[in-house]
Amino acid sequence: MPFWKRKPKEPGPPAHGPDFSGVDTQEKALALVEEGKLEPLYLMPPEFGGPDDPRNIVYVPIGIADIKRGTDLNIIAPLVESRDVRNYSAVPEYRGRSFVPMAIKIVASDPKRFESEINIWGEALDRETEVEHPNSG
Repeated sequence: MPFWKRKPKEPGPPAHGPDFSGVDTQEKALALVEEGKLEPLYLMPPEFGGPDDPRNIVYVPIGIADIKRGTDLNIIAPLVESRDVRNYSAVPEYRGRSFVPMAIKIVASDPKRFESEINIWGEALDRETEVEHPNSG
């Protein structure tokens, strides 16, 4: 079989921590929500005008949505109010075909900048992340 027709090799299970690699459909993610193992998380929070739309929702382990919400409301919202930032993004990073992101990178910018990453599972747990505090450039 030609190399361009081969399926990419799925990453194996993570070396440590939780394993959500088997959650490879929205139906499986929603079943784990029903079991109380996952919860919905808004990438663009409703407080910032984020829509209640499936494209704005990811499913994460219980407690992760509160961490992101705390960052959004306690750090980013005051920066928006003081006009230190005008742009916002929260971008999920996936591992293999999992519907559960292994990390979410939050960036607020213009004119100042704030960055944070929420590491959830897989290789993301091995990262050393530093929060970049607002600055003038």
